[in-house]
Amino acid sequence: MDVYEAVTSRRAVRGFTDRPVPKEALERVLSAAAWAPSASNLQPWRAYVLTGAPLAELKKRAGERIAAGDPWDEPEYEQYPPALKSPYCERRFAFGEQRYGALGIPREDVEARQRAASANWDCFGAPAALFCYIDRDLGQAQWSDVGMYLQTVMLLLRAEGLHSCAQMAWAKYRKTVAEVLSPPDELILFCGMSIGFEDVTVGYTRTGRAPLDETVTFVDGY
Repeated sequence: MDVYEAVTSRRAVRGFTDRPVPKEALERVLSAAAWAPSASNLQPWRAYVLTGAPLAELKKRAGERIAAGDPWDEPEYEQYPPALKSPYCERRFAFGEQRYGALGIPREDVEARQRAASANWDCFGAPAALFCYIDRDLGQAQWSDVGMYLQTVMLLLRAEGLHSCAQMAWAKYRKTVAEVLSPPDELILFCGMSIGFEDVTVGYTRTGRAPLDETVTFVDGY
């Protein structure tokens, strides 16, 4: 698979089979992803990979919290600005319409949307999950480094025939994740990532992208 195919075939998959992910594949991916760029080579990411019984335990605990109606954990970082301006608010709205529209859930059915969202904490059935942390003393530039690392991981997973779904949703149950992983106190959970083989029987609508002239300006010197 070439780089262009990896980029264009990568998407947030929300339906996985229970086929195990070979540990050797994950080791290859994460060894190569260590070459992702970071300012002054700080390599500010700290990743934990869960499979088997530990992942099943995490899913069980998260499911129990959902069933009990437990409130989300207090946020340690802001996922979106309180007032999301244009064009970002329109893009987020369009995503929600496409995502839940593909599931046949109307906008006004809040309960059905919440049920669909709860699949996040089952990793959409994936048999492997990665949880990415960053040191709370680091700054915005290092958070961008973590983003580049995660993108590198997702592209390398495509080269292995695997799919993924990066999920900030796991930060909402960060205390439950910490119960299983016991990360050092200085780390903040940025996101989880479901990893596995796609369940092709699960329907989806792929979200679009803005036209090039909305996001790129060429200052030509040709």
